[in-house]
Amino acid sequence: MVRKYVILAFIIGLFSFTLWPSVEGKIKGIITDSSGNPLEKVKVTIISLKASSKKFVLRTDKEGKFIQVGLWPGYYQVSFKKAGYSPFYREVKVTIGEAKQLKVIMEKTEAILERTLSKADSLFLKGYKFYAEKKYQEAAAAYEEAIKLSSTQWGYYLNLGLAYKKMDKKEEALSAFQKAVELNPESYSTNKELGEALAKGDNYEEAKKYYQKAAEISQDDPDAFYNFGVCLTNLGESEGALDAFLKTVKLKDDYADAYYQIGVIYIGQNKAKEAVANLEKFLELAPEHEKADIAKQLLDYLKKEK
Repeated sequence: MVRKYVILAFIIGLFSFTLWPSVEGKIKGIITDSSGNPLEKVKVTIISLKASSKKFVLRTDKEGKFIQVGLWPGYYQVSFKKAGYSPFYREVKVTIGEAKQLKVIMEKTEAILERTLSKADSLFLKGYKFYAEKKYQEAAAAYEEAIKLSSTQWGYYLNLGLAYKKMDKKEEALSAFQKAVELNPESYSTNKELGEALAKGDNYEEAKKYYQKAAEISQDDPDAFYNFGVCLTNLGESEGALDAFLKTVKLKDDYADAYYQIGVIYIGQNKAKEAVANLEKFLELAPEHEKADIAKQLLDYLKKEK
């Protein structure tokens, strides 16, 4: 009997091991100077934008290479630091089973500037630590000090905006996100957060372009299309909203809220059959949802009309 348990445990362990790479991704890369020479001992810091407690720190080898495995899908801020060189920052998206390959070129910098940037980065990491501890006021203060020393780092403004968002300081958060987008207009996170901040202020027309940009940047992200669809719904652009919601469920077939939105739009288009199918799917996926009662009432009405 003991032997059977040992064999079973071995099989389970082997099965788990074979599945592990399929649900996680990794970031790897090579760092060189402007002449193409590999840079050793570059400090690489990888910070999750989704889970504030997730941070990884590693260093490059003699060939300037690094690799971090075991990363869950999502967006990460990655910074590169080495004495005598200007720090470099990237936003990286990791997907399931993907090995994200980076090639970074670092430029030399003057000693005085280096000390200033190093202090700014230390303040940024201090703010990140406070944020992870849910000390949002202290985090915001640290980010603000970092910005005073280095006002061109989009990540500083993004994280400052996130801290203000937690503190419900809407105007301050909006301003920080606007600056983050200005500095890095190709970042999914900055566009998504600015779109959300504008939408919360009922400025859907302005929010639209940032939600749309976020969806264009991250075309395999169902949340990006759902957010864009909700924004279009608030603008009365039902056709565009329907397209966005259909893309949402194509990417994630159990996205309950999207099925509700699709059902409501089909009602407005007098497509009862399609509306019923999507509202029923919504209730199947989320029977306890706050909109479940409304969905049931809509279904009763549609079926009686039919």
